[in-house]
Amino acid sequence: MAPEIPDTLITTYLEMSSIDEFCPRFLTAEEWRRQEASIQSLTEFDAPFYRFLYREVGERWLWFMRRDLSDEEMLQKHLAENCLLDVLYVRGRPAGYIELAMGDEEARSERAVEVAYFGLRAPFMGRGLGKHLLSHGVQAAWDGGAKRIWLHTCNLDAPQALPNYLRCGFRIARVEEEPMPALYRD
Repeated sequence: MAPEIPDTLITTYLEMSSIDEFCPRFLTAEEWRRQEASIQSLTEFDAPFYRFLYREVGERWLWFMRRDLSDEEMLQKHLAENCLLDVLYVRGRPAGYIELAMGDEEARSERAVEVAYFGLRAPFMGRGLGKHLLSHGVQAAWDGGAKRIWLHTCNLDAPQALPNYLRCGFRIARVEEEPMPALYRD
């Protein structure tokens, strides 16, 4: 079920510029075992599997940017070598994912990493898995040499998204408000 569409789109940009700001929120080893969870990196991108994840995680939050791309466009423009995609599994079922984008040449030279996409499938929400997956992704970015990690969210996203980012150590860099674009109403 899609969220009710407000009249104003509020986009919040967040960043973390030092590992000292990072407040990891991993589940305990016992909680992780009880959930029968694991995280695996996708080493070869598979467009149909990615579409499944993107749709299952993002459809309820009105993600659309990659929905209509061809497999070739998706693989070449967005899921190229400058991307890290880790998939969360629970009891062998894909439960969510986090996608880190290293960006263009300028972003790579600045070692800025974007949390491009992150989320859980509906059956896996409310179990602490999101905070663990986000912490995993942020740790991977720092371990990979990031100097800054950033992301954006909006008021169409899951209500727990912004509080989760703030508790993980991200701080608000800026907030933009605009009339709700028509594409969200169609």
